[in-house]
Amino acid sequence: METKLIFQDPAGLATPMLAVFAVDVATGKDADPLVALLTTSDAVSNAAAPSLASGEFKATLGEQLLLHSPGGLKAERLVVVGLGKAKTLSVDEVRKGAGTAVRSAKPRGIREMAIALPEDYALDDEHLETLPGRMLSRSIVEGALVGELDWDTYRSDRKDRSVHELTVVAREVEETTKKEIQTGFEEGRVIASAQNFARALVNEPSNVLTPTELGKRAETMCDEVGLKCEVYSTEKLLELGMGAFHAVAKGSYEPPALIVMTYEPKPEKGKILPKDTPVIGLVGKGITFDTGGISIKPADGMEKMKYDMAGAAAMIGAMRAIAQLKPAVKVIGIVCSAENMPSGRAYKPGDVLKAMSGKTIEVLNTDAEGRLVLADGLHYAKTLGCTHLIDAATLTGACVVALGMINAGLFANDESVFEKFLAAMNVSGEKFWRLPCTDDYKDTIKSQIADIMNTGGSRWGGAISAAMFLREFAGDTPWVHLDIAGCAWNEELKPWLAKGPSGIAVRSIVEWVRTYSA
Repeated sequence: METKLIFQDPAGLATPMLAVFAVDVATGKDADPLVALLTTSDAVSNAAAPSLASGEFKATLGEQLLLHSPGGLKAERLVVVGLGKAKTLSVDEVRKGAGTAVRSAKPRGIREMAIALPEDYALDDEHLETLPGRMLSRSIVEGALVGELDWDTYRSDRKDRSVHELTVVAREVEETTKKEIQTGFEEGRVIASAQNFARALVNEPSNVLTPTELGKRAETMCDEVGLKCEVYSTEKLLELGMGAFHAVAKGSYEPPALIVMTYEPKPEKGKILPKDTPVIGLVGKGITFDTGGISIKPADGMEKMKYDMAGAAAMIGAMRAIAQLKPAVKVIGIVCSAENMPSGRAYKPGDVLKAMSGKTIEVLNTDAEGRLVLADGLHYAKTLGCTHLIDAATLTGACVVALGMINAGLFANDESVFEKFLAAMNVSGEKFWRLPCTDDYKDTIKSQIADIMNTGGSRWGGAISAAMFLREFAGDTPWVHLDIAGCAWNEELKPWLAKGPSGIAVRSIVEWVRTYSA
């Protein structure tokens, strides 16, 4: 979808559909909804006023009111999109509203549309003053580009129902504000494109997206945006002593892929990066299909295990955005990709593996393979000079049991990196919930025969024992672990998002990296 930004009164824009946002400004628990449009355009307000006066439109999040041939406007249609309560309004509601607007156009065959940048002056409580124009324009573009896609990729009867062109229209403002809005608009295009790139990877079936193919696509992406990329396979794993990663990979006919992507910042002329500038390591679990190995999974739902590489996709997508946004911090992305298959060569329960770090691991369950590949990935990142680490993985069903499909799991061994990630979430709008990762849980992975075992040995606290396992390999390096198992795939069609891959963590990881920019 092509996107452009213009500055004018939206009432004068000729377009097949103009979308504006509305909120409920009513106060009090039992107060009836009181709808306010987020626009200063009198013509737009007058066109919507008769329909809003009926009280049928409540401005709940994702609710839509469609008006044909709106009086006083050059637009053929006006769609009012609800963002919910004014008092709880954030950029995430704006992002969802933009996705809703674009998705409402698709079934109507509308190929070009416009969205009016929300303005604060329509609200008595001036809530939107806390949402700068840069974030509003960015959120609209992100929501629209992410919301527009549907995932019927391999259907032979697939028809083009896409919106081809989106115009974001903002009123005329002073030059400084205009530049801020333009900056947010461009950032939104970069980040949404990166998120959609990750989603497209996750959507691919495992017979198409093998570890080797994932490596090829990462290489192609890196060439396009100017990143250094190296892709290794079995020989490199053996050379590095990656016994945990190799054990998972060897049960499959498909060879593994160790993907290393490097972003080197280019300081402005005359400037040198401070010596204490961190090096950020992004480590992603890239299991392109997970049968569970010898500890094989039930057949019901196994087809979903094609997206067991969503953590890797998030890291590849994040590296794409980082290359284009150019933060002043070095970033190394590492993806450990393999298939987890049962065969005569597969690793088995009871095996003892030696990881790259030298730690020995007793295998209790071969379906706890993600933490094994990440163990070697995290240690390898440290050997490459990374001073701060983040990993993302569809790691445990236990995290889904604990948090459902609304929040993903978040663990950290350092308060500073956690606070920075919290700040990143405020921008990204993604939902993560912190779970404990303290020494109290160390005994859950203690092994009699080896240094540690790869599961907690019981049903309880499975997401935590997995995090504790990974903490052993992060060591004292500041580290964040994201367990995205419950949120990597959107199971239900939403007004602002199609069923299918969500691309979760891309936005948050990018923002987290940017907090370290010198």
